[in-house]
Amino acid sequence: MPKQSIGLDDQLYNYLLSVSLREPEILLKLRQETASHPRSTMQISPEQGQFMRLLVQLIGAKKTLEVGVFTGYSSLSVALALPDDGKIIAADVSEEFTAIARRYWQEAGVADKIDLRLAPGLETLDRLLATGQAETFDFAFIDADKENYDGYYERSLQLLRPGGLIAIDNVLWSGQVADPENQDESTQSIRALNEKLHHDERVTLSLVPIADGLTLAIKRS
Repeated sequence: MPKQSIGLDDQLYNYLLSVSLREPEILLKLRQETASHPRSTMQISPEQGQFMRLLVQLIGAKKTLEVGVFTGYSSLSVALALPDDGKIIAADVSEEFTAIARRYWQEAGVADKIDLRLAPGLETLDRLLATGQAETFDFAFIDADKENYDGYYERSLQLLRPGGLIAIDNVLWSGQVADPENQDESTQSIRALNEKLHHDERVTLSLVPIADGLTLAIKRS
């Protein structure tokens, strides 16, 4: 998967970053360390992280959810934009990957804002619902295994307050969703969710071609 916005050549992409990117030093440091990771393409792009920080500030989010942490760039981006009393519940299954995230959360001074739950994402979301946290979250970011995207979306929608925002990553999937010959499970799952969201009257929708495609869905009242 590309780490830069789809459809931009290197010259234009570098120009975009040169006139818009305001990346805190701690995020740059994390991004550079993750670049050498064997699964570095799982990390969101810096312009997407900045866009998410803007969105979180725009809606005045305090309580947020993240499904899929990896090395922590997205959660650190959001945590830096949250107020002092803000909180992220972050779900992941990898102790190895999130150990890097924990180190940077601590260095950035935001570790107290992030509640990491090491368990399958659906299990974490179901537990939140079972403990009465429906309609208490302001923002949710989904960026985990694609086969469970629909389940993550449905549970996140229940957890979100009316007017809250869900952001779903990788919805353009390097263009594979537009290739009818591509029928692998991940591609089919993303394609199915994209079609479902297009007609889902529970949300107000926009799919923006930033990085690998980011769907934004506001929960209607």
